[in-house]
Amino acid sequence: MVLKYDVIVIGGGHAGCEAATAAANMGAQTCLVTMDMNKIAQMSCNPAVGGIAKGQIVREIDALGGHMGLVTDATAIQFRMLNRGKGPAVWSPRAQCDREKFIWQWRKTIDDTERLDVWQDQADELLVENGEAVGVRTIWGVELRAKCVIITTGTFLNGLLHVGRKQVPGGRIAEPAVAHFTESITRHGIRSYRMKTGTPVRIDKRSVHFEDCEEQPGENDYHKFSYMGVPRPLQQLPCWTLNTNARVHEVLRSGLADSPLYNGQIQSIGPRYCPSIETKLVTFPDRDQHPLFLEPEGEDTNEMYLNGFSSSMPIDVQIEALRQIPALREAKIYRPGYAIEYDFFDPTQLSHTLESKIIKNLFFAGQVNGTTGYEEAGGQGTVAGINAALKAGAAASDTAKNPSFILKRDEAYIGVLIDDLVTKGVDEPYRMFTSRAEYRILLRQDNADERLTEKGFDIGLVKRNRYNWWVEKRENIQRLLHFCENTAVKPKEINSALETIGTTPLQFGCKIADLIARPQVTLENLSTFIPELREVIEASPNRKKEISEAAEIKIKYKGYIEREELVAEKMHRLENIRIKGHFNYNELHELSTECRQKLTKIDPETLAQASRIPGVSPSDINVLLVLSGR
Repeated sequence: MVLKYDVIVIGGGHAGCEAATAAANMGAQTCLVTMDMNKIAQMSCNPAVGGIAKGQIVREIDALGGHMGLVTDATAIQFRMLNRGKGPAVWSPRAQCDREKFIWQWRKTIDDTERLDVWQDQADELLVENGEAVGVRTIWGVELRAKCVIITTGTFLNGLLHVGRKQVPGGRIAEPAVAHFTESITRHGIRSYRMKTGTPVRIDKRSVHFEDCEEQPGENDYHKFSYMGVPRPLQQLPCWTLNTNARVHEVLRSGLADSPLYNGQIQSIGPRYCPSIETKLVTFPDRDQHPLFLEPEGEDTNEMYLNGFSSSMPIDVQIEALRQIPALREAKIYRPGYAIEYDFFDPTQLSHTLESKIIKNLFFAGQVNGTTGYEEAGGQGTVAGINAALKAGAAASDTAKNPSFILKRDEAYIGVLIDDLVTKGVDEPYRMFTSRAEYRILLRQDNADERLTEKGFDIGLVKRNRYNWWVEKRENIQRLLHFCENTAVKPKEINSALETIGTTPLQFGCKIADLIARPQVTLENLSTFIPELREVIEASPNRKKEISEAAEIKIKYKGYIEREELVAEKMHRLENIRIKGHFNYNELHELSTECRQKLTKIDPETLAQASRIPGVSPSDINVLLVLSGR
C-alpha cells in the first residue's frame, strides 16, 4: 500500500503537531504519523507550558499562526507571569495545564485542520532515493511517500528506561521504543548520539498533608499565552511548595550505589538545568535542603507532579526518601520517577531551515535535535513545517518570493534557538534561557506579534482574521504613543497628581511620554488625572490593558530599545556577507587550526554565523573579511 502526500511528519509530540498543522495550513497535503492517536501532544514530563524564555517562544509560535498558545489557554489550570520583579525584557508567562484536556484540545485542533491526515502506525525505515528523502516505510509495510519528510520522534528512538538497576526499552513509561529507524537515517551519513532525561514520581494528592506545604496561588489578570486566546475556562488551582531535608538526603545517598547515573549504567549526557535529585546531592553536597513544587495534573484527577524530584533511583529508595518530608509522610505514588536514554542527531548537520545538509528534503525538529522542552520543540516544529511546505511547493504563498523561512537572532527566541543548534551544536540537552539572547529587550513576550505576525501572514500561515487582529492592535498602540509623545502638560495641571503618585513635581511643562518614562508613573495611574489620556486608552475597551502595557514598555525603554536595534543592525552587515562555498578552509593557513576545523565541520552560511562558532576568534573573522574583499 502506498499513500502520497506533500509533507509527512513522523511523531505526534509538540514538534510534530506544530509542524503538521503549519504545513497543512500553508496548503500542503500533510500526514502526521503517530504511534497512538490518543496521546498526541502528550506532556511527557511536567504538564506545564512556558517559563523563563520558554514562554516567549510560545508567544512567538502563536504570533506566527501556531497553536500551542491557544491550546494552553484553553486547558490552563494555573497561570503566572514570572520575573515580574525584573524588567519586561525577561517577563515570561507560564501555565500549569490539565494534561488530558491538553491532549484532546490538540486532537480537536488537528481534526479541524484541512489537508491534514493522521496515520496511526510506527515508522520503521526512512526511504531515500538519489540523496533525497522520499518517504517512510512503517512496521506494517505501508509506504508513505512525500516531497518532504519531517522527523520529530522525541525520546522514542532506541529509548531505554531506567529505574535503579532495572532497564526496560521504551519511549515513555508503558510505551514501546522505536528500533531500527535511527539506523535507517545514520546509514546515509547523519551522525547520531545518545542523551538522557528524566521525570519525577507522581503522587496521589489524597495522601498529601497540605497543611505542611505552602500554597502558591496563580494569577487571574488579563495576561494569557495567545494574543487571540479566550479567558481561561477551567477551574484555577493552586500549586504547593515544600523542601527536602537532611533525612531525605541521607536516604537518597544510601541508594547511590544503585543509581543508574552513578553505577555506570547510564553513560549519556543529562540536562544541566533540570538535574535529578541525586545529581543535586552530588553537585551541592553542602546543601541541607532543595525546593520542591507539588503541582496538579488536572482539575479532575488526584495525580500530582513533584517538580524538582526527578530521579531514577530504585523505587523503594524513592518512596522512603519522599516519606521523610513531613507533607509526604504518608505519600502514595502512582508511578516512580525514571530516566530515559534515547538517540538524537547532530544539529550542526542542519541548515537554518532545519533541513538536513546530508539528505535533501529531510527536516528534523524537537528533541531529536538535542533540545529539551515542549516549547523548544514546538518552535522548531513550526519552522520545519513552514519550510517543508515551502520546499514542497505546496504553500499558498509565493514560494519564489519566499524560498525558505529563517528567523534571525534579533527577530525571535526561536531564531536564537535554531542558530545555536546549527552553529554550535549541543553537548547536553539544550534549554532556552533569556541569557542566551543578545537582544532581550527586542525579544519581549509582549511584542511577539509585532515581530512575527506580518511574517506569518506573508507566508500564508497567519490567516486574515489573525492578521486583522494585529493590525487593529498596532493602530491602537500607535494612537496611544502619538498622544503621549505630542500632548504636553503644565506643572500647575499635574503637580498635585505627581505628588499623589509619589514622584517629583514639574518645574516646567513636558510631554506625557516624559512623565511615563519615570519609574513611579504608569499609564494607568496617570490616566486617573488626565481625562484625555483615559479616553485614548478606553478607545479599545476589550484590549486596553494589553495595549497600554505594550505602549508603556515602548516609552519607558525607548532608549534601550533603540540602542539594541543599532547593535542588531551592525550584526546584519555580517549576516549579509555570504561565505558558504567561497573558501576551502583547510587551505587558509592564516586561520587557526581550530578555526579551520570548526568552519569545515559547520560550513556556515554567513560571516555572522561563523563569528558565533566556538573556536572562531575575532582575528579569524577579520581574516575572512579581508579575504572577502571587505
